[in-house]
Amino acid sequence: METVHEAGAVARRGRRAGRSAAALLVGGALLLGTAACNSGGGGAGSTDAGGGSGGGSSASAGADAAPKVSTAQLTVTPANGAADVDPKDGVKIAVAGGKLTTVEVADKNGKAVEGKISDDGLSWKPTGQLTVGTTYTVAAQATDAAGLVAASSSTFTTLTPAKTASTNDNIADNGTYGVGMIVSVNFGKAIKNKEAVVAGVTVTGSDGTVAKGHWFGDRRLDFRPEKYWAPGTKVTVKYRLKNVEVSPGVYGDIDKDEPFTIGRYQVSTVDAAAHTMTVDRGSGKTETIPITAGNDQNASWNGTMVISAKEKVTRMNSATVSNIKGDEYDVPDVPHAMRLTTSGTYVHGNYWSSAFGKSNASHGCVGMADVKGGGDSTSAGKFFNSSIIGDVVKIQNSKGQTVAGDNGWSGWTIPWSKW
Repeated sequence: METVHEAGAVARRGRRAGRSAAALLVGGALLLGTAACNSGGGGAGSTDAGGGSGGGSSASAGADAAPKVSTAQLTVTPANGAADVDPKDGVKIAVAGGKLTTVEVADKNGKAVEGKISDDGLSWKPTGQLTVGTTYTVAAQATDAAGLVAASSSTFTTLTPAKTASTNDNIADNGTYGVGMIVSVNFGKAIKNKEAVVAGVTVTGSDGTVAKGHWFGDRRLDFRPEKYWAPGTKVTVKYRLKNVEVSPGVYGDIDKDEPFTIGRYQVSTVDAAAHTMTVDRGSGKTETIPITAGNDQNASWNGTMVISAKEKVTRMNSATVSNIKGDEYDVPDVPHAMRLTTSGTYVHGNYWSSAFGKSNASHGCVGMADVKGGGDSTSAGKFFNSSIIGDVVKIQNSKGQTVAGDNGWSGWTIPWSKW
């Protein structure tokens, strides 16, 4: 039987248990409240200005604020920092996962390298030439399907040639030449990449005439148009060879323009059989001069030749000419000499013979009447004074062979179809 004291004790224990349970409930609520603050920060009733609207959690807000990266991937060749880049390799820029929008390539002075983005937007190639020994900067941008931009910037340096091939021609800047002038270019080293060199040299006239190049061996490149130049034409030789690898490891040495002018018309025709030279000065103006050409043993060359040099007086010695037959000669004061071939053919004055208009008595040259020391009023003197470098002299009806195209500036003898 329970006593009154026992009943009271039980009641007191029950009340203490109830208070403990209530405390636990309150504590649990406080813990839940603390967890909600730590993980939320933007719940209902929050005064935190950094909280997002709509009661989103800080975790989701952080994800929204993270930067998005473009899926476009740019590839630039040469790589950043590359050195000794071969100019002919150029610059290549490509993109995957997007389209190119902007490409800028320039040297340290800001001079741009011209180029073009492909129609599909996936690549860029230069249309201009890179220069040797130059540092370039590249800046490229592309966008992906979402419009996000990817960018790349880099630098590279082209090689400085250790070897170059010298370039020399027969043109004087702003000189005046005859209608048959051939531009003859000689290189200091053998040329292997001939097509690249031809592409790097252009010879064009103000009237649109274009001269075509023809190789004689691997060091000489001559240019001429299909027909003689028109009088008064302004011609420009443009060299763009410094960035051209003319042979393995060897580059050209020149980037420059050389202008010259074509003078009045004068074309002379030697008839070796008739012992005459007809000088055609255009507009129907002609003059016939008695001459003597090469004898049967030393016949003059046939073909179209060009005056390449003029000397008021020169020495002619058979010892300096190959394959001379018959008597040797040494004339120290040949007047009014105009060279036609490298093998020694001249049109010149002659004061020691009387064969003009009668017979061929020379060792291959074309001789005209003159006086010792040269006279301006003689046939030779008048022709000398009227002639300029580049004038045409054609020899026909000789018993000799046809002159080779590289014997002097005799490329006109070669048919255009074979030039």
